[in-house]
Amino acid sequence: MVAKCLGASDDAVRRVLRKQNICLARQRSWCVSTDPEFAQKAADIVGLYLAPPEKALVISVDEKPSIQALERTTGYACSSGKVVRGLKSTYKRHGTLNLFAALNMATGAIHTQTTELKRRVEFLAFMDQVLLELPGSNEKEIHVILDNYCIHKRNDECLSQHPNVRFHFTPTSASWFNQVEIWFGILSRKALKNASFQSVDELCAAIKAFVEVYQKNAKPFVWRKREVKGSQLRITISNICK
Repeated sequence: MVAKCLGASDDAVRRVLRKQNICLARQRSWCVSTDPEFAQKAADIVGLYLAPPEKALVISVDEKPSIQALERTTGYACSSGKVVRGLKSTYKRHGTLNLFAALNMATGAIHTQTTELKRRVEFLAFMDQVLLELPGSNEKEIHVILDNYCIHKRNDECLSQHPNVRFHFTPTSASWFNQVEIWFGILSRKALKNASFQSVDELCAAIKAFVEVYQKNAKPFVWRKREVKGSQLRITISNICK
């Protein structure tokens, strides 16, 4: 298409693109937070990861909404002399569920609860359950890392009932600061991807079974995000504008 538009040969276009290291099919996504308090919020959360307060608990909380219970035919097939996983292209939907999760930053242990909905009432009920499960939660400060989803906000009445609990919100468009997202990725790859479930109950049972196995070898994640300097962001934005 480029060659036709320019009135040149395909080979000539390929040579120019190759010489200039241009790949028209390659894509790159990015997310740059425009939060005016980005530095302050980022420092607050990273500080909790690298130097948590003494005699305090730090947990990372979020939800994975609308997990679909998909039923599909699966198996194994031989393709080009190799045995590969086979998945039928069609599937049946059997409903969805929501998963709340709280990651204990000190131990790596995960606390979960499945619900049909993800309203503020379900979120607060989950938080109450987590506080009951955490050892010594009544005697220690509890620092909760959350993103800016609406049900996480405007919970002053609940927080007033738990004076030892403090919410820390990630910068806008920067939910990658929340380490429970890492655990959600592990769950998706290990238990949900290409799986087949005949009902929501079966999906729920699979999640619970995975959590039970995960808990036996749970370890805390190590914060290794490299520093992103302002100059790097400006260069990225400049290249995009060009």
